[in-house]
Amino acid sequence: MDPKALYSLSYGVFVLATRTKDKMNGCITNTCMQVASNPNKIAIAVINQNLTCEMIKESKVFTISILEQKTSFDTIKYYGMQSGRDVDKFFGDFINVGGVDVPYLSWSACSLLACHVTEMHDLGSHTLFIAELDDAIKLSDNAPLTYAYYQSNIKPKPKAPTLDKKIIGWRCRICGFVYEGATLPEDYLCPLCGHDASDFEPIFED
Repeated sequence: MDPKALYSLSYGVFVLATRTKDKMNGCITNTCMQVASNPNKIAIAVINQNLTCEMIKESKVFTISILEQKTSFDTIKYYGMQSGRDVDKFFGDFINVGGVDVPYLSWSACSLLACHVTEMHDLGSHTLFIAELDDAIKLSDNAPLTYAYYQSNIKPKPKAPTLDKKIIGWRCRICGFVYEGATLPEDYLCPLCGHDASDFEPIFED
């Protein structure tokens, strides 16, 4: 089986956000699709280790900001390559979903979906949320960012480490999984989040 065959599936790139009583948070996801109409429903899959996943299970509400093609890597890095457990990912715009003011990213998104969860299914590495749309807003006429465009045109190419220190492992910048060993195979895929070798950073010996 060639896992890279899955790369041929078409994906978008989104900021998924939610809010509980005490905290707001968001992350980058590429898994969102419409699965029903009348009423309109979408499905998202979120890594179980993510704080955003835990918070959606509690709040049962979320927003999907559909990113524009011109979105910068810095924006994706900010929301997708650091954890809300370590930093406060504050959002400046809000929409009311089921009585909760949920944050969203208006300034780099072409459309917004506001949803409440109707079903949850634990898939092992991810939780699948089925949600009904409370609102859908077109924010601009700009083209949406696809995952393929992000990989080809926005995501920086990996650079070989230049330090003299010995590499003892590699850490996934998306989910934190650690691969033990000095050499990470070029075709390696993270067993937790499925991201490829370009999303791993070296761990150096102290």
